[in-house]
Amino acid sequence: AFSSWAVAAELKVATLHPLLADLAGQVGGSRVTVVELVEKNSDPHHFEPTPQQIRAAGDVDLCLASGMGLESYLPALRSLLPPTTKLIEIGNSLPALEGGCDHPDHAHHGEHSHGLDPHWWHSIDAFRRATTLTAQAFAEADPAGAELYRNNAQLYRAELDALEKRTKRSLARVPRDLRILPTAHAAFAYFCRDFGFTAIPVQGINREQMPDAGSLAKLIARLKKDKVPAIFPEKSSNPKILEALTADTGIRLAPPLIADGTTADSYIAMVDYNVGTIVKALTE
Repeated sequence: AFSSWAVAAELKVATLHPLLADLAGQVGGSRVTVVELVEKNSDPHHFEPTPQQIRAAGDVDLCLASGMGLESYLPALRSLLPPTTKLIEIGNSLPALEGGCDHPDHAHHGEHSHGLDPHWWHSIDAFRRATTLTAQAFAEADPAGAELYRNNAQLYRAELDALEKRTKRSLARVPRDLRILPTAHAAFAYFCRDFGFTAIPVQGINREQMPDAGSLAKLIARLKKDKVPAIFPEKSSNPKILEALTADTGIRLAPPLIADGTTADSYIAMVDYNVGTIVKALTE
């Protein structure tokens, strides 16, 4: 959905998440060069920028981060970036959910325990707002391209509107009492809030964490009581604990969802894939 009248790239933007690289490309079109510091299939929680990577990126005008505490390495990165590079945490201007794990059996320790759930991209509305924020940031850094960025953002927001309608239509096939989403860790709270699901993160907010035997017994009892038909592992996460759960309960192990967004071909492809997987597992 790019306007094609801009030829030379005027703006150089580094991104700290593959979904932000997609967003920067959608808004920037051919006027922006996108440098992916955190590439596809890497872990956005545990990236460690090296001076070599920063040097290789060259003179970057803007650096886009997810924000909300996802990138604990930002102070280190800031010290490596040239002072002329503006670092923007997109998520910090979006409405946030607390902590991400509202399941009373899980004390959430670890990397995000102090506050916000950083997985805002699972809200289509948040991603739509992020599109507007990105266009504003690009226009500020490159005023001559402001109209192009505004137009591209408008076109992409229309695609996200269509995605949201499609998602609501698909999810309408899932009966209300089956709208329960047990996942490996607490990545889907925004999705659940937007579309009327109950999130049950088996491992809390931090995927390294294993629930103890008592928590696990409570969790199994809850899943049985709610007649949950399927549990959803995540791509790039250890499914062993979920396999054990399904063996004990007879609940089906669904195909994995894309949680961190780093294995997706694009934002829209990720949402379509996740929604299709959820609907199939809960209705068949």
